[in-house]
Amino acid sequence: MTVNLLDFNAKNLASFCAEIGEKSFRAKQLLRWIHQSSEANFADMNNLAKVLRRKLSAIAVVEPPQVISEHVSSDGTRKWLLAVGAGNEIEMVFIPESSRSTLCISSQVGCALECTFCATGRQGFNRNLRVGEIIGQLWWANKVLRASHKEIASKSEHFVDESKVVQSAGNSHTVSNVVMMGMGEPLANFENVVTALDLMLDDNAYGLSRRRVTVSTSGLVPAMDRLRERCPVALAVSLHAPNDKLRDQLVPINKKYPIKELLAACRRYLETAPRDFITFEYVMLAGVNDSVAQARELVKLVRETPCKFNLIPFNPFSNSGYERSSLEVTYRFRDVLMQADLVTTVRKTRGDDIAAACGQLAGRVLDKTQRKNHVIMEAAR
Repeated sequence: MTVNLLDFNAKNLASFCAEIGEKSFRAKQLLRWIHQSSEANFADMNNLAKVLRRKLSAIAVVEPPQVISEHVSSDGTRKWLLAVGAGNEIEMVFIPESSRSTLCISSQVGCALECTFCATGRQGFNRNLRVGEIIGQLWWANKVLRASHKEIASKSEHFVDESKVVQSAGNSHTVSNVVMMGMGEPLANFENVVTALDLMLDDNAYGLSRRRVTVSTSGLVPAMDRLRERCPVALAVSLHAPNDKLRDQLVPINKKYPIKELLAACRRYLETAPRDFITFEYVMLAGVNDSVAQARELVKLVRETPCKFNLIPFNPFSNSGYERSSLEVTYRFRDVLMQADLVTTVRKTRGDDIAAACGQLAGRVLDKTQRKNHVIMEAAR
């Protein structure tokens, strides 16, 4: 049976090399070929001994999820649909900006949390993604971006200088930031997500800083504490309500881990976090959670928790039952927070014309029978 080397972080890859009779430095070489060069063909890894290359070809693969389709938004956002077996599909999104290029990665096939305003939550849940399926999204994106950059440079070399070529390619030919905000609850797939994070941070793989990797959670408190101890990266928390009564409706996991426990976990997380604040995500739902009174309630709620707010315009999907707050209402809500000295931004909607905006990722989940009890069981480990 072949093994997928995308499933291995540096430690696991070193163990694999030892098992096949190779020295530990081979693991570092393999990491660089696989993750820095996006190379999947062992025969082309030319600083490896030919005997090793033949050995690897017989027992191992570098196999990311298969790309089914790609859609490009009018604003440059790109969404890929990826097959993960048994008819199930996930989505990932690339968002180019002038100063950075961000990849939004999925961690599960569907989601078991059932947040009422999220298209993914309506799709049901099938299973956790494996490490190779998580890091494989970053692997694919970098491979595609490098190829696009080379193509643009090749076509443009006689007409524009290199700086303009880079700018036209999104000011980067690899991903500079990763957000675990795609399909699924990352902390409900803890071990696989953290192993993938190891690779994102490894200088021999992707070399991203902890500040440039963000994990988003709906509030799995025990797993937040585990992440703080194991691999503290930037943290974003899906808050969406100023009190338990409303959050119980919008984010059902709140019934198990209410806001008081959640905020205490946020403060504990800051003890080792790469940033000195927690980002609270707050989707703006017309007539539901967007009043001035609720903004004032929110100010009182977080006064002891260093934080910033990211107000997210609701992105509609079929039969959601919600509407987006108007800009006037959103800005009024924002102003209340800012007057209380809370850093607050309104997220610019990107990719909504290809259903790639926040809360719109749905993919395809055929078998939903694994949904019940998954989150509670995983979070309690």
